[in-house]
Amino acid sequence: MITHTPSLVRYGSKPVREIEKNKNLLNDILTNLRSFEEAVAYPPNQVFIGNMRPEHLKEYERPWTNVQLENASRFSEWGEILPETEFYGWLKIADQFNLVFLEENFLERVKKEMAEHPLVTEKDLEALGTGETAEEITKKVDAGNSLPLYINKDELAGVILTGHEEDKNLSAHILLENLSNKASGIVAMRHVLRAFDIKPEEIDYVIGCDEEAVGDRYQRGGGNMAKSIAEHAGCANATGSDIKSFCCAPAHAVSVASALVQSGIYQNVLVIGGGSLAKLGMKFAGSLSKNMPVTEDIMGAIGIIIGEDDGKSPVIRTDAFGKHDISAGSSNQAIYQSLIIKPLEKIGLNITDIDKYAVELHNPDVTEPNGNGNVPRGSYRTIAAMAVMRKELDRTEMESFEEKHGMPGFSPTQGHIASAIPFLGHARDMIIRGEIDNSMFVGKGSLFLGKMTNLSDGMSFLIEKNDGRKVI
Repeated sequence: MITHTPSLVRYGSKPVREIEKNKNLLNDILTNLRSFEEAVAYPPNQVFIGNMRPEHLKEYERPWTNVQLENASRFSEWGEILPETEFYGWLKIADQFNLVFLEENFLERVKKEMAEHPLVTEKDLEALGTGETAEEITKKVDAGNSLPLYINKDELAGVILTGHEEDKNLSAHILLENLSNKASGIVAMRHVLRAFDIKPEEIDYVIGCDEEAVGDRYQRGGGNMAKSIAEHAGCANATGSDIKSFCCAPAHAVSVASALVQSGIYQNVLVIGGGSLAKLGMKFAGSLSKNMPVTEDIMGAIGIIIGEDDGKSPVIRTDAFGKHDISAGSSNQAIYQSLIIKPLEKIGLNITDIDKYAVELHNPDVTEPNGNGNVPRGSYRTIAAMAVMRKELDRTEMESFEEKHGMPGFSPTQGHIASAIPFLGHARDMIIRGEIDNSMFVGKGSLFLGKMTNLSDGMSFLIEKNDGRKVI
């Protein structure tokens, strides 16, 4: 699912730093934000929530920001595009320590909208409370150690307070990042449970695969985001933990979840990844330079249920996981040797035997204006070149490799969200409908960003049609 949160773009890490240098920049950002209707009608967003296939993006001329789909729906069978007003409601629901305050008139509007939402319960509406007056909100903002919350770009709608006066790890800004992750994760988890008609109490274990560090001054990344989200989704019989590996965490989470189910330890494991507020507006400068709207006004969230073989759903080849060994090099070719060629050789397949590869699926509308190129296209060209070197593909077929075995990028550029996983729902549907037989998901991570190692990371997994074999 996607949350459309344009008024929070100012709190993305890059905008915060740049606005401090140039106060006029905030106005430039605010005047180049999209409406909710524009975000819903944006083709890549419709692909992300499952209302369109990735290949349909080829029917529209780029940049896709110039395209407004007619009759685009906010909801899909998998999830939705959540408006900012309702997101603030979920943010308040996610807050169990009375740190988020919403202005009373705005809160009434939130309640009215959320009461119509299929996933909202009476308990949720009660958790929203009654709100505070505009004067009380302003007083809390002026007192410091807080962060104002805006709606409609610059209309004060609430405030979030610090969690501890002496702990910068519980500052209002960090708590907003973590609560945004949690709130979007709650909605994503409820959607995936509903989509597959699984009762929350049937979930045994939850694995968080986001990038936020939840903790205090003594344990800055202790967690546990997974369990905090599961609590709000009603998964009363579940426990859980977080897996951290930058963008690569979802692929690691899938491998662990698969092992837990195949071993019989648990029957149903739910992998969850909420959105990253820190990456809102990360490449805004490129958009502004090309007179494009700030497209990084959304947070993506993912939910995956891995369970026992139901005889219909695609299976995960637990004998074909790829991993980036510590001894492997950091070049793209070395990484793909570990993540693609080695696991395929293990089960006797060639590169060209895979129908669809999901790589880092960053939306080129965001990356190209900022000078970062078309990320998925670069990956497909590397894979194609390796197939040529191995004499599995003729050199004349390199240009058509992306068309046949790849797809355009369509994901919010949020690290763990963009790293291959957004195609999983599409791949499942395509396999069940007989459109493809298999799909390989290749996730990469930048461990060096934490200044603890120069290593990169990567994991891959393969799903294929269900032929009755005893793999999950």
